[in-house]
Amino acid sequence: MPAVLHVPALLGLALVVLPVVGLLAEVDPLRLPELLLSSSALDALRLSVQTALLSTALSLLLGAPLALVLARSRGRWLRVVRALVLLPLVLPPVVGGLALLYLLGRTGLLGAPLAAAGWQLPYTTTAVVLAQTFVAMPFLVVGLEGALRSAGSDFERVAATLGAGPWAAFRRVTVPLLVPALGSSLVLTFARALGEFGATITFAGSLEGSTRTLPLAIYTAAQSDVDAAVAMSLLLVVVALVVVVVARPKAAEGRL
Repeated sequence: MPAVLHVPALLGLALVVLPVVGLLAEVDPLRLPELLLSSSALDALRLSVQTALLSTALSLLLGAPLALVLARSRGRWLRVVRALVLLPLVLPPVVGGLALLYLLGRTGLLGAPLAAAGWQLPYTTTAVVLAQTFVAMPFLVVGLEGALRSAGSDFERVAATLGAGPWAAFRRVTVPLLVPALGSSLVLTFARALGEFGATITFAGSLEGSTRTLPLAIYTAAQSDVDAAVAMSLLLVVVALVVVVVARPKAAEGRL
């Protein structure tokens, strides 16, 4: 490797690490335990983890079949569908929140019939899960579709020639091929859902105990207590590091 590449590499690392160091330098060590163990911080962390897990499960339920269809289909329409699936990756999250609000709000395209039936989605915990799924599911779709395209379809065709039906080939051939990519994709999806802010605050609001996740709690605390906001920011950093450092090696080995 050319030695000159170490310079931009170190600058890139500094750009990622130094802001976190800045947080550590700002926090008051004497107040840190009190701030981290406060009821608001713990409730927000609990809600964040619960909703991120639910949104990751929903992303798997909907995103894995979508990735399989995109990887194994042919046609001009495929590029359009793929672009639509990847749209949340490039849209500002607040735009996604507005889109969900105007779709599922009381006067929205689907929200009006739901409201008439007595179902209200905006500003509920369910809205948090939907917002997180909207922004996080593309990470899972991209990872799984790439793995499927890299693996090819030769093994599935061989299974078909040996008499395996589509469902049997999927269970015995496709799923084992996907396990390593599935693990890493789930980790990225969970981490993205855990840190979601814009779509959540727009579609679900910031109601303590029901929709105020840890990112929203940080934003709220920053208005009145900077030390609390910094402490909760460090808590989110630690949780994200645990997810990436501990879970990702297992994902790479296909054991997640």
